[in-house]
Formats: sequence, C-alpha cells, structure tokens
Amino acid sequence: MSIQVSPSPIPNSNVVSLTSMLDRDDYLTGLLNQVTATKTEGWLQELRQSAANWVRHSIIPTTREEEWRFTDLSSLRKVQFNLETENFASLEFDILPEAANSRLVFVNGVFAPELSAVTDLPSGIVVSNLAGLPVVEQEGIRQYLAQAEGAQEVFTALNTAGITDAAVVWVKKNVVIETPIHLVFISVAGETAIISQPRCLVVAESGSQVTLVEEYTNRLRAASRREGAESAEEAVYLTNAVTEIWVADNAEVSHTRVEQEGAEAFHIGKTAIAQARDSRYTCHAITLGAKLSRHNLEILQTGEQTQTTLNGLTVITGKQLSDTHSAIALNYPHGTSEQLHKCIVGDRAHAVFNGKVFVPKPAQLTNAAQLNRNLLLSSKARVDTKPQLEITADNVKCAHGATVSQLEDDEIFYLQSRGIDENDARKLLINAFAAEVINQIPVPSLREILLNTVNNLKSLTND
Repeated sequence: MSIQVSPSPIPNSNVVSLTSMLDRDDYLTGLLNQVTATKTEGWLQELRQSAANWVRHSIIPTTREEEWRFTDLSSLRKVQFNLETENFASLEFDILPEAANSRLVFVNGVFAPELSAVTDLPSGIVVSNLAGLPVVEQEGIRQYLAQAEGAQEVFTALNTAGITDAAVVWVKKNVVIETPIHLVFISVAGETAIISQPRCLVVAESGSQVTLVEEYTNRLRAASRREGAESAEEAVYLTNAVTEIWVADNAEVSHTRVEQEGAEAFHIGKTAIAQARDSRYTCHAITLGAKLSRHNLEILQTGEQTQTTLNGLTVITGKQLSDTHSAIALNYPHGTSEQLHKCIVGDRAHAVFNGKVFVPKPAQLTNAAQLNRNLLLSSKARVDTKPQLEITADNVKCAHGATVSQLEDDEIFYLQSRGIDENDARKLLINAFAAEVINQIPVPSLREILLNTVNNLKSLTND
C-alpha cells in the first residue's frame, strides 16, 4: 500500500512552533512525565522520544489562541492526573451483536484480552493490539503510526509520547469486511483522577472495505460502589485519544465514533484521515458525554476523486462544553465532500463548531457542502458556530451555512392538538432532529442504543 503525502497539508494553527516558545509549561511537563514513565524499545521508543521533545517545548492552549478561544482548559489544569496501574479483567459494557466476535477492548488505555473477542474474522484483516503483533508486522506499521498530518499538535504529541500499545485494524488489498469492527475504550476512575491515552491505527489497502465503530465510555470502579464514594459518572479523569486512518486507492471506510464519557470527565480526541485517489470515507461522530470535550477531525486528500461524508451529532445538557473542530483539505481535482453537524444544547451547556474546507487552486471541479444546524432548548444554552470555506480554485461548487433555532411553539401545539402532552411533544421533535444523523449509522443495534439514549435524557425536555 502506498499513500502519497500531499504537498498542501491542512493549515493548522493548533501546531505550536518550537522556536516561538520561551516559557516552559510546568503542568504539561508533569503530564508528560506521567505518560512517559513506562519505556518501550526500538523504533517505538524513538518515535515516543521525538514526540516528547516536542511536548517539552509546547504549552497547553489558552483562550487567547483563535482555535481555542471558546474552550477554556483552565479547569483541566487544576487536576493532577495519574496513570492507572490496576488491572480490570471483568467489566460490563454494551456488546454489539453485529460485532460480538470482532471487538478490541482497552481499559484505561490498556489492552484487555479477557474482554476482547476477535474470533471468526475472515482472512485478509488484522484486528489486534500493537504489542500482540509479530515483530515483522510491527515494522510494517512503522510507516503509518504517528505519520498523519497534525502530529505536532500538543495533545496529539502527548499521546504519541506515551504510546505503549494501540488498537490496530489492517485490511488487506481488495478484501471486503462485512462484519463491523468494534473498538471499545473504557475509563474506570474513582477517587484518584487518571489519564488514559487510547491510540488507534486503521489501514485500508487498495480496493478494501471496512466498517469501524470506535466507542469511548466509562464504568464504575468496584471500590466506588461503597456508600459515599464517587460514582463513575462523577469521577474526574482525562481521555486523550488519537486515531489515524489511512484509506488507499479505491478503498472505503465507514467510521462511527461515539463519545459518552462521565459527567466530570475531560475528553480530547484527534481523528486524522488520509484519503488516496478514488477512496471513500464516511464518519458519524456522536458526542454525548464529558464535562469538557474537544474533537479535532482532519481529512487530508492525497489523490483525485475522493468522496468524504461527515455526519456529526452533539447532545449536551447541564454545564457541558463540547467543541468540534473539523478541517478538510481538498488538494486535488474532482473531490467531493459533504458535512452535516447538528447540535442539541440544553440547560447551560455550550456547543462549539468550527468547520474548515480548504480548496486550493489545483483542486478544480471540487464539490463541497457544509452545514451546521443547532437546536437550543434553553434560554441559557449557548452555541458558537463558524463554518469556513477557503477557496482559491475558480471552477468549483462549494457552499456552507449555519442555523440556530429553538423548538417551534406551533409544532408543539400541533402535536398537543393530536393528544400528545407537551413534554412528549418536545421529545418527539428533539428525537426527529437527532435521528437524521443517527439513522445513517450502518450498525442497527448501535442506532437503537443511541436513539434510546437521546430519548431517555429527561433534561432535554426541561427548560
């Protein structure tokens, strides 16, 4: 498999210049010391060391930076995070029937073979943790791991500096995998705040097809079940996740990402995709959890005639803050991208959407559409939206837009006139708004779980 890196990478102001940094970030250095405490060997240790050197000269972003001006990380800096050392061999979590024998489970960033099941997979696909692969196959992964654009963004570099293992999905040339691959990352936190750094690498060789479900969730630590102890939903922890997806010529990847962390958790995620000629990539990104979450979704076109579809849904209540930043670099002709991101915001929650589409001069005959739709359920709910197009090509078809609305009184009244009470009427309208995205997920059991989750969020129907 060969993927040519584009000479026009994604413009990314998240990257911190080494030469511009004069002051050391002691808090970031403390995090770095935690995640680099465990050593590895060979090329992986070299990769980690290079990333660690970058982190030492970087800082955690502040609201003074344009890319982070709506997302204040000062509450994160108040918490001292530690790596988890306890092993968990038995946990309860949702097993998707479609992926009952095709899942990898990581607990606090550590591979859990007792909870994983990768039996009965067809030939032509590798689904494993990195450490469990033969040395020869690990060497093949070297050309892809931490090689995607944006590797020098501070949280991505922090993740790379701490890599000891990773979830690996590798689909061979012309292999079509109908069984979904389920990657589950469970955080188990209690009285001590922990940091976990999940890492995923997906390689789809030429002509291959695969469906991937990437899930971030949390469970109750046994010790926390004691009376008076913190519940899993109230535990403080940080998940710093990075996923790299390489889609070769004429390959197709359908990717669903679900983030449902605990109510006091911090979640920072990077998804970096490289798309070669004639490839097709679809992402369904669902954000439901965490006190503060940030998802950086970056797509780099490395060949002509790519198709990119991005569907996103953010559902937040209380005082949650959810920030989605996407960037699509369409560097070659005949590329197509379509993006729909929806936010449902209740109580005092705050949603942020910043979507960029770059169309330089070589990308003639590009067709790109971007839409952010927001539904505010409370007078104190807030959304900041900024769809962007940067176009220097002159023969393209591009559009972008954003809407912010509330539930319409006449729609609620209409449903009430049909015998539906006000609360149920609001719920029906909210579910219909969310279903436009959820119903496009290709795994039926996951669709049902997510629709039930949204339907059971009672705070959405209370102003």
